[in-house]
Amino acid sequence: MSKSEFVIKKISKQSCASILLKYHYLKDFSKGFKSGFNYGLFKEESLVGCVIYSGFPVPELAQGMLGLARNEQKGLFELSRLCLHPDVQSSEHNLASWFVSKTIKLLRKETEVRVILSYADSDFHQGVVYRACNFSYYGLTTVKKDFWIAQDDGAYVKHSRGKTKGVLGEWRNRTRKHRFVLIFDKTLKILWAETKSTPPPTIEG
Repeated sequence: MSKSEFVIKKISKQSCASILLKYHYLKDFSKGFKSGFNYGLFKEESLVGCVIYSGFPVPELAQGMLGLARNEQKGLFELSRLCLHPDVQSSEHNLASWFVSKTIKLLRKETEVRVILSYADSDFHQGVVYRACNFSYYGLTTVKKDFWIAQDDGAYVKHSRGKTKGVLGEWRNRTRKHRFVLIFDKTLKILWAETKSTPPPTIEG
């Protein structure tokens, strides 16, 4: 299979959802995903993948990562979702890294891009795609906990915001994530410690 068979186009949030809710490893948490600059990967007119670049989820992230104030968020992006149809990904070598590289070039043509941050969930991936795209590795996120609210049927739902005092539920360790950063604005200084001790390559993802 040749990559010339694939076409990349801008797509809607709804089109992204058609891929994410089926194939992304976080599909159970993808219903409320944040849209942004959305690119779709097409093969023979069929949507077989998507990648989303969105602004930083909270301004405090830019302060801790770059020392930037709340009014200095322009050009800061998170590669917040990447998903390919598993059949297509398995049949085409390095398709994910090729797709990401192409969409970064498209994104930079559309808007100012100073830095791109991406995470690889340590329970599922090691960030092979981002290393292949020349992202630098900045270790794991700090240890944090999330509150999960008990439901009447015995299930638990992750608490998003608000008070937890007096709410029936439990605290659970949050999955730590590998942090990868690609810098275009060389005046920016990453406050996190870069490390060469990257996780060992496994599958691309």
